Parts: sequence; structure tokens; C-alpha cells
Amino acid sequence: MRFRTRAIHVGNERDPQTGAVVPPIHMATTYVQPGAGDWGEFDYARSGNPTRRNLERTIASLEGGVGALAFSSGMAATHCATMLLEAGDHVLAGCDIYGGTYRLLHKILNRAGVAVTIAPADDLSAFAAAIRAETKLVWIESPGNPLMSITDIAACAELAHRHGALLGIDNTFATPVLTRPLEMGADIVMHSATKYFGGHSDALGGALVVRDADLLERLYFVQNATGAVMAPFEAFLTSRGLKTLDLRVRAQCDSARRLAEWLANDPRIARTLYPGLPSHPRHELATRQMDGGFGAMLSFEVKGDFHTAKRLVETTKLFQLAVSLGAVESLIEQPASMSHASYDASDRAAHGITDSLVRISVGLEDPDDLQADLDQALNT
Repeated sequence: MRFRTRAIHVGNERDPQTGAVVPPIHMATTYVQPGAGDWGEFDYARSGNPTRRNLERTIASLEGGVGALAFSSGMAATHCATMLLEAGDHVLAGCDIYGGTYRLLHKILNRAGVAVTIAPADDLSAFAAAIRAETKLVWIESPGNPLMSITDIAACAELAHRHGALLGIDNTFATPVLTRPLEMGADIVMHSATKYFGGHSDALGGALVVRDADLLERLYFVQNATGAVMAPFEAFLTSRGLKTLDLRVRAQCDSARRLAEWLANDPRIARTLYPGLPSHPRHELATRQMDGGFGAMLSFEVKGDFHTAKRLVETTKLFQLAVSLGAVESLIEQPASMSHASYDASDRAAHGITDSLVRISVGLEDPDDLQADLDQALNT
């Protein structure tokens, strides 16, 4: 079955008891066992749940993995991946990454004796120079957040494996509609399921997908031991969202491309960052690595300062001022004061996250209405 068909049918088989075309939500927290010490498929909700299992089957199918694990949030999923590490290990991460991941690496993981280095993953030579003998995990995002950098996933996989490390990638921005990193050699794919998977700003969740059964077992052990699992109702909402993922993402990509082209030619804008623009430094790589679209996220720098950008994001009417992304409604934010405020100010400056940077998540509204909204805000 093709991608869109699998999104609707894998993990969503009709209920054998009633014939319901939508599987029921299983809210039970514990399950009767066949006998003492004789375990059935499910025993306790932290260890497994039928609704969560169905979602995990769908996600694994879409990403091309041997299995998936659904978590209570994207950060819980990322945290689980980092808990494979031990004191003395080293993480090499790209510098164009989500602020919450930066905070986890620099202000939580370091307490466990794990060293962290961030380097530009879209510059393979500079990135390779930062790897160490004790590097056990390489972590990247493509497109990057918030600068929309494009990283060569296959090259990073080769680099990580040559040094005995795992490659993990946050694939939230691209989604498996556009990019399937496991096919390019990545070991772990992470999604904030809150974003495009759910698609309606009403379900919090995360997911890990892998291509190796032994690695899946290691991650499952950590998840079960620590307990940050997705609840049944959120699993149901996310499963429902996945059924329209392909349609939503492709429509949002089309609108984002139109807005990026308009912003790139607007004299009020200093710089537009979108991999679908020929002016993007890694446009050719994005064309090869992404399947028929360049994502629905874009950033731009207004001509002005922190207060200019702040005033802009506070003046839009259709674009709602909020963190998060990937849903049907369009959102706008200022990374320096919102999604990436957890970065140290020096690191923001060093890695190009300027005070005048604005990030938008393009939803499903009419693109002409979205352009008009940005236009009136820029005029203000």
C-alpha cells in the first residue's frame, strides 16, 4: 500500500467484535492475566495499551521502521533516546535545533556526566571536526529549527557509524510525508506528535521510530522503566490526525512556498529562510532529500531590531502568536523571546538566531488571506 493508504488503514483495522470502522479507545490501566506468572499481550497500561499500540504500528509503517514507541511528549521521546547514554559519553548535536532539545542537552543531560557539543550540521567538515572518540549519539534536525538549515542525513549517518555512534534525527518539520531518514541510514527518528501528526493543536505526544529490533527493545525498556507514555485518548487523536497527514502537509507546503516567494521579494524583509527557494544555500540537497515539498515552516528577518520583530508578531490577526507548529491554524513567533529563549544569549548570537528573526508555521487557511495578514502587520 502507498503512504496515504497506510496512514488510513495500518493500525486502524475495523473492530472484530462490532465491525466499527474506527477502533475503540481502550482506557483500562490493568489487564486480567491467564495465570500467575503467565503474561498476556497486555498487563499494565505503562507497559502497553491497545490504542497506543495501534498508533505505534501506523507510525512505524509511515517511517519504514521495525517499530515505534509513543510518548507523552516530544521531549519525553528525545529524553528516552538520550537515556541510552552513560556518564563519560558525548553527544554531538546540530546547532539549528529546537530550544527544548538544547535545554535538555545542556541543562539536564550534562548533570549525568554526558558531554555535549553543538556544531553546524549543514557544514559536514565542521561537524565532523567536532566528533570525539567518546561520541555515542549524533543528533540533527533537517530542516533545522528555526533557521531552516538542510543537513545531509546520509552523510551524517555515515559519519556517526564510522565513529561507532548512533544517528538520531528530529523529523518533526519534514514529517515522513517529505523525508524518511531511516531509509538514509538514521538509527532513531523522533517526532513531536503534537505537531503535524496530531495536526489540530489538541493532543500532546511524541514518538521514536527505529530500524533495528534490538535498539527498539533497549528504548522500550527505558520507556517502560521511566513511564513517559502517551495516554489512550491522545493516541486516538493522533491516529485520527495521521489519516489526513499527507493531504495537510502537501497543502501547507504549497502555501508556505507562495509566502516564501513573496517575502523573499519584499523590501521590508532582510532575509527569507526557506529550503524551497533557489536562494537557499542547500536548495539542491533539499530537492534530493525531500519528497515533493519543502515543508510548511519558514523564517524571515525583518529590517529592524528586537522590538520591530516583537511588534510584528503581536500585530498579525490570522497568524496567532503562539509556540508550537504544524496544525491547521497558522502560528507566528519570535524565536529569541519564545521557542529559543532557553538558548544562552551567546549561543543564539553565535548560531545566527537574531533578535529580528520571525518564524511562522503555515496552516490551512487560504494563502491569499495569510499574505494579506502579514502585509498589514509589516505595514504596522
